[in-house]
Amino acid sequence: AGCAALTVTGLAELTGTSEATVVRTARLLGYPGYRDLRLALAGLAAQQQSGRAPAITTDIAVDDPIADVVAKLAYDEQQTLADTAAGLDTVQLGAAVAALAAARRTDVYGIGASNLVAQDLTQKMLRIGLIAHAPGDPHLAVTNAVQLRAGDVALAITHSGSTGDVIEPLRVAFERGATTIAITGRPDGPVTQYADHVLTTSTARESELRPAAMSSRTSQLLVVDCLFVGVAQRTYEATAPALAASYEALAHRHGALRAGAGDRRA
Repeated sequence: AGCAALTVTGLAELTGTSEATVVRTARLLGYPGYRDLRLALAGLAAQQQSGRAPAITTDIAVDDPIADVVAKLAYDEQQTLADTAAGLDTVQLGAAVAALAAARRTDVYGIGASNLVAQDLTQKMLRIGLIAHAPGDPHLAVTNAVQLRAGDVALAITHSGSTGDVIEPLRVAFERGATTIAITGRPDGPVTQYADHVLTTSTARESELRPAAMSSRTSQLLVVDCLFVGVAQRTYEATAPALAASYEALAHRHGALRAGAGDRRA
C-alpha cells in the first residue's frame, strides 16, 4: 500500500536507487511502466485489507478448486484469441505471409516466453522445407542479422514492443535491407520503427503473477499459426511433399513408441 502511494521519484528515493531502475523493474515484472505496477500494488493492498484469498491471476485465487482454475483459464484464453483475431490487420498479415513465402531465409527473434513462440514458428517452417532460424542468444541474433539482405525476412516477437535484445537484431536486419515484421502487443512501441509490417496481439487479461507471459504467448501463437498456414497455402505444391516426407521419416519412431506402450500394458 505504501509503494502504491509513491511516485516513481518517491520510490526511487525510498529504496536508494534511481527512477530508471524503478521503471526497469516494473518492465521486468511484465508491466508496461511504473503506473501499471502502482495500480497492481494498489489492487493487491485493497485485496489484503478485505481479507479475500490472495490472487494468482486477476480472476483466480489460491483457494479456487482446480475445476474453476481450468474453466477460468480456458475462458481467459478464448477471450485473448478472440481479441487478437478481431484486432489483427489482415492486409499486414497478407503482406507478411507473402514475404515469408518468398524469403531466401527467415530469422525470428524473441526472448524468454517469446523465444518459445519463435521456436514454434521456425520448427513449422523447417517442416515444409523453408530455411528459418530462431537464435535464443542475443549476440547470435545480431550476428545472424548482419548476414541478412534484400529477399530475406527478419521477424521480431515482443509483447512490450520495447525489448532491447529483440529490437537490436531487427534494426540490423532492417538496415541490411531485409523485410522486417514485428509481432507485438504495443503497436506504438519502439520495435515498430524498424518493422515493415506490424501484427498486433491482444494486451488484455494479464495475470497478476506474470502480467504479460500468459496472455501474450496465447495471442502470439495464434498469429504465428496464421502466418504458417498462409505460407503453406502459398507454397502448397512444395509444402505438401515436404510435410509427407517429414511424417514418413518419423513414422517408425511413433510406431516404436506405440509398440512399447503395448508391451508395458501386456
